[in-house]
Amino acid sequence: MDGFTYHNIFDTKGIEYVAIIAFFAILVPFWIILNRQVKLTKQLQKKLGVLTANGLRVPQGIFFGKNHTWTHLDRQGVAKVGLDDLLLHLTGEVKFSKLRKSGELVNKEDLLAEVTHDGRKLRILSPVSGEILVANSLLNENPGLINEDPYQKGWLYKIKPSRWIAETSCCYLAEEATGWSARELERFKDFLATSVERYTSDPSKIVLQDGGELIDQPLSHLPPEVWEDFQHRFLGTKSKYPHFESLGKHEYGPEYF
Repeated sequence: MDGFTYHNIFDTKGIEYVAIIAFFAILVPFWIILNRQVKLTKQLQKKLGVLTANGLRVPQGIFFGKNHTWTHLDRQGVAKVGLDDLLLHLTGEVKFSKLRKSGELVNKEDLLAEVTHDGRKLRILSPVSGEILVANSLLNENPGLINEDPYQKGWLYKIKPSRWIAETSCCYLAEEATGWSARELERFKDFLATSVERYTSDPSKIVLQDGGELIDQPLSHLPPEVWEDFQHRFLGTKSKYPHFESLGKHEYGPEYF
């Protein structure tokens, strides 16, 4: 046939193209299956109410403070501030009160807001010093947004920081933050072992699944005394009950205070 030329792909680079296509034909389905398994695992954990370190959201580009707040500085020099995923998994859905107003100045560890769950409260302290620019008005209309999307739509404040470098030097970032979150989850289990026994009439209400896994939103099942104990001994915030001071330092050590 005039004009027809036969090429043997083994004499050209065609075999390399075939190999590449075959590689991706194997890789892509495997990648889809692997990611589907990860999603199914997280969905199953959510349905079963199990809280594990693997299920925590820990973005790698933001700073995490020891009191379980986070902060991120944008290109305009404005810091967003919010609550981390672990704290929100421990408390369950919360509402806000005592919010700061635009133009107010705050120092690091000043009160930013109170979060409440069925009358039980936690005081949230600022991770940075600066001027309050705006509070997130979306949280007034939909408080659950902070649990659904704590690092994007669920931020709490925008702050113009005044001592950013100095005050974020002790925060956790990237892989260090991931490891810290896992250790904090284990520390919370230790906290529960003593606090639940001390402040509930029925120690069998310990909020662990069979096998020692923590249920999701464990604090939502516990009385206000445990919340105040958590505020002081776990978050490291001074308690309104004086006798918590000596209890916390004795059992957890001064590094948490």
